[in-house]
Amino acid sequence: MSTNEAEPAHAEAAHAEAAHAEAAHAEAVSAPSTPQLSLLLELQEADLALDRLAYRRRELAERVAVSELTSRLAELTARVGEAQDQRDKLAAQQLTLDQRSEAVGGRIATIEQRLRSGRAGSYRDEQAMGEEVASLSHLRREIEDQELEVMEALEPLDQELAALRASCSLAAEELALAREQLGMATAVIDDEAAVVGADRDQLASRVTPELAASYERLRAKLGGVGAAHVVGGACSGCHLQLPAGELHRLRHATPGSVVYCDQCGRILVLASDYTPS
Repeated sequence: MSTNEAEPAHAEAAHAEAAHAEAAHAEAVSAPSTPQLSLLLELQEADLALDRLAYRRRELAERVAVSELTSRLAELTARVGEAQDQRDKLAAQQLTLDQRSEAVGGRIATIEQRLRSGRAGSYRDEQAMGEEVASLSHLRREIEDQELEVMEALEPLDQELAALRASCSLAAEELALAREQLGMATAVIDDEAAVVGADRDQLASRVTPELAASYERLRAKLGGVGAAHVVGGACSGCHLQLPAGELHRLRHATPGSVVYCDQCGRILVLASDYTPS
């Protein structure tokens, strides 16, 4: 036998040993009656129904809508914050320029008043004051040009901020509506799950503790399915055809005894043993 052929053989043997070990454990406890196995399958169906409801709850379209709208609102809010920061910087720059322009204008007014009052002093002093007024007037024009540039930058930014805030308000309204719709959709599923859960608890109370413990152990490690029908000679859990020897053992087993699938380890129940309560 090649190495490639030996590896599946070893894996199959190990799996079979695990299944037989589970069977040995079950045989060590009292063998349930056939109605117990039928109840177990009903319990399995209830658990699967609860699993499906939980999946539906997680995958609701309304939940996706809430997630998308939450992300969009967060993005818009961040953009508003960035635009507001830019506007605050421009507004601070505009305030500084206004203060400089006001100070320069005040200095010009003071010098011109002295010149008009005749208290300028000598001709040279008057000349110096005139030169200072000309220089300050030039500076004031430069400041005013800078102020105009800031005002021109503020105008489109204010428009962008207004549009972003409007989009934020709309997104917030849509998110509130989506959350309300999600709440209603989850409430419907939760009500259904409560009914199924109550039925499930009632079924579980009628299954013997030993059988229930074995089922729960298998369900936890086998994807939520711990008991399976035998349909057409195959296990409905793993969908593999049962060996002829295993089928013979199952069909001729003591009524109510626990038999496990050699392939997946699940509790097997013949279709003829299943009678819904």
